[in-house]
Amino acid sequence: MPVIRPSPGSGGQAAVEFVALLPLILVGLAGCWQAVLAAHTAWSASAAARAAARAHAVGGAELAAARAALPASLDHRVSVRSGDGKSITVRVTIPAVVPGLHLGALTAHASFASQR
Repeated sequence: MPVIRPSPGSGGQAAVEFVALLPLILVGLAGCWQAVLAAHTAWSASAAARAAARAHAVGGAELAAARAALPASLDHRVSVRSGDGKSITVRVTIPAVVPGLHLGALTAHASFASQR
């Protein structure tokens, strides 16, 4: 059985290719992590909107309830607005993987029948 040997001068080609592709790999990983952060923010905003709507229905503080429902990394990124008397809108700013990058905010709406 013949032994296959690499041609002379090709030792290190894999390392060069890896170094050339490393920035692309890192950008891809950062993009995936940013998508995870955006999905987490959307999920959390929905939970915060439900909590704020429940608090509004019983006469409590909507912003405090929304902040309590959010993870600590998002509780300073929230704003709450009352709509037609029973509808609540929660807006949460999306955290960015790259510092200084502004990706906007996600909003979630919820309503709960008054319990007063």
